[in-house]
Amino acid sequence: MTAYDALDAWINDHFDEEVRYLQALVRIPTDTPPGDNAPHAERTAELLAEMGLVADRHPVPADQVRDYGLRSLTNLIVRRRYDAAGPVIALNAHGDVVPPGEGWQHDPYGAEIDDGRLYGRAAAVSKSDFATYTFAVRALESLGLPLKGGVELHFTYDEEFGGELGPGWLLRQDLTRPDLLLAAGFSYQVVTAHNGCLQMEVTVHGKMAHAAIPDTGIDALQGAVVLLNALYARNLAYREVCSQVPGIRHPYLNVGRIDGGTNTNVVPGKVVFKLDRRMIPEEDPVAVEQEIRDVIAQAAATVPGIQVDIKRLLLAKALKPLPGHEALVAALQRHAQAVFGEPIPTSGTPLYTDVRLYGEHGIPAAIYGAGPRTVLESNAKRADEHLVLDDLKRATQVVARTLLDLLRRD
Repeated sequence: MTAYDALDAWINDHFDEEVRYLQALVRIPTDTPPGDNAPHAERTAELLAEMGLVADRHPVPADQVRDYGLRSLTNLIVRRRYDAAGPVIALNAHGDVVPPGEGWQHDPYGAEIDDGRLYGRAAAVSKSDFATYTFAVRALESLGLPLKGGVELHFTYDEEFGGELGPGWLLRQDLTRPDLLLAAGFSYQVVTAHNGCLQMEVTVHGKMAHAAIPDTGIDALQGAVVLLNALYARNLAYREVCSQVPGIRHPYLNVGRIDGGTNTNVVPGKVVFKLDRRMIPEEDPVAVEQEIRDVIAQAAATVPGIQVDIKRLLLAKALKPLPGHEALVAALQRHAQAVFGEPIPTSGTPLYTDVRLYGEHGIPAAIYGAGPRTVLESNAKRADEHLVLDDLKRATQVVARTLLDLLRRD
């Protein structure tokens, strides 16, 4: 029996325990908003302690959490040091999720298993990789082989709001500085790049008036329509800006929320909309933001009387491959092909993730974990999100094998 066979056998023998662990994590809601996620971190730390893994709790100060629009947030770090020589590899997954929404056929917090699939909010993204990474580390240590370097589990709770109080906060506080990072992903591709994201809030000010005498007011909604048309027209031009990264196509813009007006019989005096501009890795975020501001200003100048305020909500830079990630990526691909029986390509993703925050600190990274071929297939952020349990088992094997390759003493 090879060491890889021994890892696979341990994971197979303990898989029912791994599934129960994931079920326990899914059954504790972490809807963000409202973002009251410290209780989930506390329960996760208790479950880890039962497995002999001590988690350092790092609560973010309450005023910072409140100012960010959340209620409570505690990040966890499990530190396993094997030898002073060798790399420290961090494994990061986030526990916060969007609210479940409507249309579920399964209890979003029931963690029900049906036909080999585990259903629940965050079953696929990304509480699944709390389980993948925890049991990969346990499998690695079960071999009793001499290891170098170390492993850290980073379980954080701010990905849905941009990660600044999750990995970003841990890194700024100098609570961690790993040599390599592996972050939550799906099983059939190794992701080495992702889009950036600019989110902005645009407030259009007009003047309220009675709908019977609209000429006495300035319609903020009509002004907002002019701005929206100008912004959406940019999507046609963005289609001509193609990324060279496989899996990433072109930039695009979306307006995800609009609020405004007072009543149906009142000319609206204020309208607020929030936009999301996805940036391919080749784009300059500063230039992208300036272009959006210019488009809005030019459109607003054509509507007499309105005033416009623009506030940046988020600027998430794209992830680009950093030198030093090659050995991690090669090991993931090699073992994924062996376990899944098919080539596992490297690619980019149009999503943006917390991984960029590690990249901004010069930490080479890859994205790989338990999940299907596409986000759509998992129903992530939709009703009946689910994870195929066989993907969970095999991804755990791939990660455990990869850690062995990188940390086993020569």
